[in-house]
Amino acid sequence: MSDEAKSKTKIDATKIGGGGFRSKIDHVLYSGDKKHVFAGLVLITAVFSVPWFLMNKGSKHQSHQDYLEKAEKADKARSQRLSSNPASAKS
Repeated sequence: MSDEAKSKTKIDATKIGGGGFRSKIDHVLYSGDKKHVFAGLVLITAVFSVPWFLMNKGSKHQSHQDYLEKAEKADKARSQRLSSNPASAKS
């Protein structure tokens, strides 16, 4: 087979879709087709939203006022506990 025939066969194979993985990825990345752009957006959204969801899954969003009220309750309980226990005699 001559070199010309080999190169023609390679060109025809890539047009048909017989290209390698790299050529297929390059086609998807640089084609600009609406479906490829949409798939890219979905992929990027999934990559960033799944870890975000898992990090925030169990946390409760509290306001600053709620935090202050809990801290005040804890301070009162601590002061009552410390004032009700007489100083223990240290030997």
